[in-house]
Amino acid sequence: MAQDRRRILVVGSADMELYMNTCRLPEQGESVLDDGGVAYTAGGMGLGAAVALARLGEHSVLCAKLGADIHGQKLYNYCKEKGVDTSFLKVDHDHPTGLSVIIREGEGEPREIIYPGANAHITTEALAEAFDCNPDGLLLSFDLPFNTVLSAAKIASAKGIPIFVDASPADKELELDKLPEVDAVILNEVQMVEYTGINPSGTDVSLRACLTLCKRIKCRCVVIKLGARGAFVYDGKRYYSIPAIRADKTVDESGAGCAFSSAFVSEYLYSGGDIKSAATYGCAAGALAVTRVGASSSAPSAEELQALFSR
Repeated sequence: MAQDRRRILVVGSADMELYMNTCRLPEQGESVLDDGGVAYTAGGMGLGAAVALARLGEHSVLCAKLGADIHGQKLYNYCKEKGVDTSFLKVDHDHPTGLSVIIREGEGEPREIIYPGANAHITTEALAEAFDCNPDGLLLSFDLPFNTVLSAAKIASAKGIPIFVDASPADKELELDKLPEVDAVILNEVQMVEYTGINPSGTDVSLRACLTLCKRIKCRCVVIKLGARGAFVYDGKRYYSIPAIRADKTVDESGAGCAFSSAFVSEYLYSGGDIKSAATYGCAAGALAVTRVGASSSAPSAEELQALFSR
């Protein structure tokens, strides 16, 4: 499993997340007094992935943009504390730090409102500067404007740097065919349905979904995160069903996706492109992440993963 330290560049969002629990949502014009609790936590897919990679012992470099406000300062300090290289975290004096508001009504599924703020204003110059770190790999997600993602991917492709795309949040209107060839596209079942119209509910259907996705994006492999059912991977010639690693107790699933993707990238680069080993490592990271509360704070360390595999 992954041990040697690599430099991995993450280009993505950094948000302050506001969690709100309420017995019920107010009607228009109504105020509701509630003691369900609120909490601010560090979030954003880019920040979450960067922290997860740092926890795995990688030299994790985050390229993102923060506002010149208290939220931006807190996120910057958080990244420093977690061992993320903040050399390419830029400050935007015209736009606030991104904010995600997650509202849970009673026992229902959470609702989320995202205000991108400074995340929507990463410049091409900032991207080019970030590649001065000479990364061994690039991890992207779709929580930034697609032109930003595309620019970063093109720079990496020109330099021969492996590219990994966590295809979230899903948007079927994205012009995926404009991306250069990437090493891996990582997505879950819901996102696969959004991109292909196919629900990967079984082996044959999962393969068909991967083949359909490969018509939209040039990639060496597709990885479907299946939660408690493990993962399905396709490398253009062969496919593999990777069994899930049992979680002791599911407490919070919010950080599992980033934990999986980051662990996959880490092991893929360490193993020289072994997608079965990488997906197994990702499943293990996801299994540990759901046993604790929080998004980026739930990412497991390399030592915890090694202990899990030794059991």
